[in-house]
Amino acid sequence: MNIIRSGYIAIVGRPNVGKSTLLNRLVGEKISIVSRKAQTTRHRITGIVTNADAQYVFVDTPGFQTKYANALNRAMNRGVTQTLSDVDLVLFVIEAGRYDAKDQAVVRLLPKDRPVILVVNKTDQFKDRNELLPFLAKVSADFDYAAIVPVSATKGRQTDQLLAEARKHLPNEGLMFPEDDLTDKSERFLAAEYIREKVFRLLGDELPYSTTVEIEKFEVEGELRRIFAAIVVDREGHKAIVIGKGGESLKRIASEARQDMERLFDSKVYLEIWVKVKSGWNDDERLLKSLGYE
Repeated sequence: MNIIRSGYIAIVGRPNVGKSTLLNRLVGEKISIVSRKAQTTRHRITGIVTNADAQYVFVDTPGFQTKYANALNRAMNRGVTQTLSDVDLVLFVIEAGRYDAKDQAVVRLLPKDRPVILVVNKTDQFKDRNELLPFLAKVSADFDYAAIVPVSATKGRQTDQLLAEARKHLPNEGLMFPEDDLTDKSERFLAAEYIREKVFRLLGDELPYSTTVEIEKFEVEGELRRIFAAIVVDREGHKAIVIGKGGESLKRIASEARQDMERLFDSKVYLEIWVKVKSGWNDDERLLKSLGYE
């Protein structure tokens, strides 16, 4: 009989190295939202993978932010450092061929008292794997890693090897969650995240960073979910941009978010979204707490 190992595993790294894509690939569902823009993830997102001999409880963290010093980014950075102190294992994700001061800032946060696996993502960008070897030698010099695993999260390459390597460092705890669970986050939370993902994907470069999403009502009626949500913006001028000409932008955000929710929840979704202004929401500690930021 196989011994069930289980434990908490932090996924950390600078913004935009593919942490959320890796989590979704490992779990097999879109638990953590993704976009091409950096700093899409704002919360600690838990994804659970259970197989015959292990349960992996992955915690996807926001990319560690050094550029802006508002209350939102302070809260996100606190989330990263808190997660690092709570887990059994750390996956430090970097991008193949790219390693700079932003990555080294995260290296300085890595715990010395628990194992850290270096995950080199986006290796599909290299045609010849031998080209990676000098890069791996360079990055491994900065920290005593338990292992180095090159992967491609988008292609699913070497993710099984990553799980096998991670299992070696998990305690023999038995199952911590029911084996069918994919996350410990509520449907209400996931609905807000799916809407926020569409804001990041469909609106301009800067505006999404000034928005968040508030679920005002979430009702389950048999096989139907009724969801009423507000996209919160920082200033009045942003409201018109989110709504778009003739309401087109808001309609598209709602339509694409609803389709994603129906796939994940495996039920029909009635979704109503509006836009409201809360000036300075992203630099107000009390307001951030009310919006679910730790």
